[in-house]
Amino acid sequence: MKFLLRILLPAAMLLAGSLAQAAATGAAATAPPALETRVFPTTPHARPDGRKWRLGYYDGGNYSEYPRTLRAVVEGLQKLGWLTLPAIPADLDSHQMWQFIAANAKSSTLQFVDDAWWQAGNFDAAQRPVMRAAIEQRIKDKHDIDLIIAMGTWAGQDMAALGAPVPTIVGSTSDPVGSGIIKSDQDSGMDNLFARVQPDRYQRQVRLFHEIVPFKTLGLVYEDSPEGRTYAAVSAVEQVAKEDNFKIVSCNAPATNIDATQATLNAVDCYRKLSTQVDAMYITAQRGLTPDAVTQVADILRQAKVPSFAMLGSDQVRAGLLMSLAQASYSYVGLFYAETIARIFNGAKPRQISQIWVDPAKIAINLATARAIGFDPPVDILLAADEVYQ
Repeated sequence: MKFLLRILLPAAMLLAGSLAQAAATGAAATAPPALETRVFPTTPHARPDGRKWRLGYYDGGNYSEYPRTLRAVVEGLQKLGWLTLPAIPADLDSHQMWQFIAANAKSSTLQFVDDAWWQAGNFDAAQRPVMRAAIEQRIKDKHDIDLIIAMGTWAGQDMAALGAPVPTIVGSTSDPVGSGIIKSDQDSGMDNLFARVQPDRYQRQVRLFHEIVPFKTLGLVYEDSPEGRTYAAVSAVEQVAKEDNFKIVSCNAPATNIDATQATLNAVDCYRKLSTQVDAMYITAQRGLTPDAVTQVADILRQAKVPSFAMLGSDQVRAGLLMSLAQASYSYVGLFYAETIARIFNGAKPRQISQIWVDPAKIAINLATARAIGFDPPVDILLAADEVYQ
């Protein structure tokens, strides 16, 4: 199990260091020295004037990860005692979910402002300047938003471009440093800005995959744009390819400024094309890769007998991809964001709060897919696997 230790031990060490840091400074040790570091509670607390804290929301378009993450954040706030809320219906997009929360949340400390919801069309780049101007004007004229949840890379970039005029929590973004949202893992660069970071997460995934399946060519599907390369962690994959001496074969799958159906067709067509050209496939985050499309891609790769690794975690392994590092339950991610929001409302600057999040080092594997492609997993992988799908 030497390779497992080599891949997974760094994550455990990083997590231990992060926990020690949090214990010593109340999760504020990564703040710049000029900022005060102290422990901030997560207990419900109204504004100094006795009014409720008012939340807004912004995302770049309809993407399944956004409402899923928003649901987890709200459930986290509920666990912390900030609100009560009936069960959120399934299959809502982010706007529908925001409206439901705004109408049904009961709280003496929080208000989800119904009309403080913005979206850049549906990943329409031309709408981004319009939305930035609308958010900026709303904050300037009404002063009725205390915190914005910015979901995804576009929303995070846009709020950073505005200088984060109110506390901003950036969620569901693959690489907030590489995409220019924040300055570094340790420092967002702006007092009002916070983005969850997962250091070397994608390098660890690809190294593990290459240790288990010693491929010579790795397929990578993404939109060939700065944002698309960020979503797919292209720089991280290229780093490991150089270190471990394998070749990347890529396919451009446009996903922005087009409708969702075409984005899905582009992604699936790329996976079908690459399935005959590569030894293995790294399945990345992409707007066109909907849950239904993941099942379709898994079928394509099984028929081609191509091993696959899912960037986003075990849900995609359950859907038929071969393996992944199991992602932490969304409830844990949501609680992480909820605690951050709670600390901000208890006096912390977003920049003072540690941004580092490390997924548990757990392996997920689909044995039915392994059998279908003729892959015999090493015994130590089976022994180390936390999630096994038959």
